Amino acid sequence: MIQMMHVTKTYPTQITALEDLNLEVSPGEFVFIAGPSGSGKTTLLRILFCAERVTRGEVIVDGINITRNGFREIHQLRRKMGIVFEDFKLLRDRTVGQNIAFALEVTGHSRQEVRKRVSEVLGLVGLSEREGDSVLSLSAGEQQRVAIARALVNVPSLLLADEPTGNLDAQMTADVMKIFSNLHRMGTTILFATQDAGLLRRYPYRIVHLMGGTRMNTEERDQGSPEA
Repeated sequence: MIQMMHVTKTYPTQITALEDLNLEVSPGEFVFIAGPSGSGKTTLLRILFCAERVTRGEVIVDGINITRNGFREIHQLRRKMGIVFEDFKLLRDRTVGQNIAFALEVTGHSRQEVRKRVSEVLGLVGLSEREGDSVLSLSAGEQQRVAIARALVNVPSLLLADEPTGNLDAQMTADVMKIFSNLHRMGTTILFATQDAGLLRRYPYRIVHLMGGTRMNTEERDQGSPEA
């Protein structure tokens, strides 16, 4: 699903966010990208989402070389991805359902298909009863579940999550992680950036450690069910 080969990203400020990074992720794998603030986690995800260009190296996502291809190929690839942010990035003047539907409306889906998919993903994240509510009326954990539903509405094969539990308490974090674990069991490839050591201990997924933009090591674990 993902190949990153000798990837370096240096910003115009001369800050090097990633240096000579190599990474392979198989289809259907769940990988934690771990490291402290400033370690390069967000830059890695932004490169995969084609929001940043690499300075050197090559990146192949789902068979598409994103360091060589143009807008059309990258646009098609993005439609196969979902992305979840730490700060939700919801449209504050729209309802829960409208936030999720927006991703389908801009890609030309019919009203019938939009209604069907919105209903399905709201059920998946446990918010079927909140479709008509303002996102401002939701708790932080519920807003994050809306953000996850929005990321899933296009049925992505790859889900990128940038510290999605960073602003949540322990119970909300557990609820959100249950959703991610279920998606993994359904075959979705997930890259999950975090600096939460508790998550890394509890969930049995491969961990890629970053420090100062450099890959330090990888912990391989049996990707079975997380601990209770």
